[in-house]
Amino acid sequence: MTKETARQKARQIVAKMTVEEKLSQLLYNAPAIKRLGIEEYNWWNESSHGIHGAGTATVFPHAIAMASSFDPQLTGRVADAVSTEGRAKYNKHIKFGDRDIFKGITFWAPNINIFRDPRWGRGQETFGEDPFLTSELAVSYINGIQGNGEFLKATACSKHFAVHSGPEKSRHGFNAVADMHDMWETYLPAFEKTVKAGVAGVMGAYNRLNGEPCCCNSYLIPQILRKQWNFDGYVVSDCGALKDIYKFHKFTETKAEAAAAALKSTCDLNCGETYDALIDAYEQDLITEDDITAAAENLFTIRFRLGEFEAVRPYSDIGFDKLDSKEHKALNLKTAEQCIVLLENKNNFLPLDKKTRKRIAVVGPNALSVTALEGNYNGYASEYVTVADGIRRVFVDAEISVEKGCNYCDEHLNHWSGFQNMISDGIATAAEADITILALGLDRSVEGEDTGFDNDYTASGDKCSLFLPATQQKLAEAVCDVCDNVIVVLLCGSSVDVGEKVRNRAKAVIHAWYPGSMGGLALANILAGEANPCAKLPVTIYNGNHNLPDFENYGMKGRTYRYIDGDALYPFGYGLSYTNYKYSNAKCAFADDEKIIVTAEVENAGDIAGKEIIQVYAAYTDSRAATPHWQLCSFKSVSLEAGEKKEVTLDIDRYWIKAVTNDGKRVEPDGKITLYIGGHQPDSISNKLLGYSCIEIGL
Repeated sequence: MTKETARQKARQIVAKMTVEEKLSQLLYNAPAIKRLGIEEYNWWNESSHGIHGAGTATVFPHAIAMASSFDPQLTGRVADAVSTEGRAKYNKHIKFGDRDIFKGITFWAPNINIFRDPRWGRGQETFGEDPFLTSELAVSYINGIQGNGEFLKATACSKHFAVHSGPEKSRHGFNAVADMHDMWETYLPAFEKTVKAGVAGVMGAYNRLNGEPCCCNSYLIPQILRKQWNFDGYVVSDCGALKDIYKFHKFTETKAEAAAAALKSTCDLNCGETYDALIDAYEQDLITEDDITAAAENLFTIRFRLGEFEAVRPYSDIGFDKLDSKEHKALNLKTAEQCIVLLENKNNFLPLDKKTRKRIAVVGPNALSVTALEGNYNGYASEYVTVADGIRRVFVDAEISVEKGCNYCDEHLNHWSGFQNMISDGIATAAEADITILALGLDRSVEGEDTGFDNDYTASGDKCSLFLPATQQKLAEAVCDVCDNVIVVLLCGSSVDVGEKVRNRAKAVIHAWYPGSMGGLALANILAGEANPCAKLPVTIYNGNHNLPDFENYGMKGRTYRYIDGDALYPFGYGLSYTNYKYSNAKCAFADDEKIIVTAEVENAGDIAGKEIIQVYAAYTDSRAATPHWQLCSFKSVSLEAGEKKEVTLDIDRYWIKAVTNDGKRVEPDGKITLYIGGHQPDSISNKLLGYSCIEIGL
């Protein structure tokens, strides 16, 4: 069904409703209108990396992990599998009359906020710190969710609009202040690109932006989203965000005024209960029936595009056997393998011999953790392979021992409940081993969404430090004292520094993110060389002592690889492989006002097959406004056998190499433009870590 036909049908059915019936449909838990053949529908569902919260589903690597793949095609395949499972569930939910929360096919993902600050607990839900990478992956994710059939397979929703990335503790009343330069260079591009790619929904954020709550922001929604970008999908509030308008932001005095302000800004759907007061707003002449009708028509356009009212519902042949199926598990494992970043590998210590008979200790709070596989906004898989489980499966001849060693944080000595002071057990196990794998990091109880509790390490889900929690640091250093061969594996969703003592002594360091239900097996395959690591960092990993700007400061100066002050510990775009790549003959093959085409030859100079992520960065200057050190503007993956060489072609959209002026306009830079091509960004730390410099191409 075309969008135009769906819009026409929506107008026809809404025209038959009373004002009260229209109002009832603007709540996320829309009731049935039986006389019109409308069943109840709950709009609230999540799909960040799998179907959330409603029985068995494949738990794929979290979004930040998928971003490490730098692979839009792979991200699209994951999203397609997610929407397939969503339809499978929806078909059965409808059959058995279950229309509750998390049972629909309107998914409130992806989270395309920019991971501007490594302390933000929800950064794990994003595609990283770069607007170009975020845009490319988000568009592929959205296309995978929504499909390309006559009807939408499911709907995606770009969130949280806009300029939203903590702090979690004060998000319901926080005012993010951002100038037009930072908004249009950093915070808005991914929303623009996903809207123009056809995303069905956009979710407003909790916070204020420059004084106005995002869900009734007169600039964000009516001016940018609706008028400038011509968005004709539906806008939904974040859950409870409309209550914040009057309760915490104090932007209006009453609930009815808050509801009216949001509806007048064309927020169509309320996740919450504030739109209960729309009837009061209507009776007080704060809104018109036309306002109500427009919102209802937007929502029913989506429901018609999903095929809800068809005699034979589309995609009804997708069976329940698709849930965490063999096919999806295989995709899950492959994805996890391509998301794991190798940060250190001293003297090529890895890969390990798969047939080793040595004693391997797996020590740390994430050794047997399932929650560290899941991240947040997760579903529930039919099978989990933890770090220790994966190592047992792959290193079948080795002698494996496992100890937790410590909790994530808050260690207590002589605690009456036990399982608090376990460090000596972890040290003892490591001391007896030939190789120790330290499974460290965090989980959603430490970094996450508005957890509601604070300790020395976390404030309502936001980190207070870029180092490991002190108890894990203590364990890691002690293990390095007693075992010569230590491999550090971090499972977390953000930048964490294991500290100089551990970095200097560990033979290898791996960032595995929240790698999904097959994550332990993927990690073991990487350790054994069954899979060759190819992932790159989608965020900057900072030295734990790095002087970051204040968390509440939304200015980009000093943030991310684009504006960092000083050096990164491990830069954005960095990641090691078990082979080496050489670049040559890079040149600009074509350039006009819209795009640039560059070519280069890439050779696998090692002795095993691998996959390289080729990256192109643009450095440019402009006399009118600040410009980044450089900006990622193109990337492509290439698979190469040992010794194989290929010529690759990369397209660059000039949108990404334009300067953004202080009034938010994108303009051709008035200074020099230089392109850099290689397997990393053109900074000195990446050059040192990877042993070569990018090729420079002048324009």
